[in-house]
Amino acid sequence: MRGWGNPSSDVDLYIVSKDAWSGPDARDLKVPLSKGNVPSVELFIDGQRWDLKYWTDQQVDEVFAKVTWDAFDRAAGDGNDLNYVERWLLHRFGFAVAVSGEDWLTARRAELKDSAFHAFLISLALNLADSRIEDAVGMLQVEDHDSAVLAARAAFDYSVDALIAFHGEHTQGEKWRARRFRAADPTLLRYEEYWDLQTMRGLDPEDPAAWVKDVLTVCRRIAMEVSV
Repeated sequence: MRGWGNPSSDVDLYIVSKDAWSGPDARDLKVPLSKGNVPSVELFIDGQRWDLKYWTDQQVDEVFAKVTWDAFDRAAGDGNDLNYVERWLLHRFGFAVAVSGEDWLTARRAELKDSAFHAFLISLALNLADSRIEDAVGMLQVEDHDSAVLAARAAFDYSVDALIAFHGEHTQGEKWRARRFRAADPTLLRYEEYWDLQTMRGLDPEDPAAWVKDVLTVCRRIAMEVSV
């Protein structure tokens, strides 16, 4: 909970217990763990949506085991075998409020701080950005400018995710990217420059290649400065 919600925001409630939970109306979220599902229930209370996710403590242990520094050192490629559900679990620890189990949450939060989670996120984002940069360069070479614009835009999004993860903002994705950028406040890229590129303000329909090249320059600058 960061105070970024709005009247239409839902409530995300994570329930962690020793034993697995099962119940009616639950859908299973798949996770690559020894117990391969996380039951999820959606409720509406007074017009507000509540999303409940039921984890076991053993599952949480296994997720944390994937983001130790030893695991990072052993990893190949971007090394990130966390799926979306697992990443969001770890994201939540940074801002969660305990309904009960405050000591457990405090210990897990400290474990996350000492983990390589941010390094995995940076590595993943930089690798995805590099792939889109390569795509954009090839598309420019064959004058496929529309596709190059889209590839450059994707490269920029991934590069920004890497940059703000480097500055401690671990949540990824487009929903809160602008808010997270302001919170990270990186000196490498000022907010005004970021927002100009994010909104594609400088894109000239008569010369899209120039915009693509400018974006790729920024992406490469980020890649040169951001490290894990």
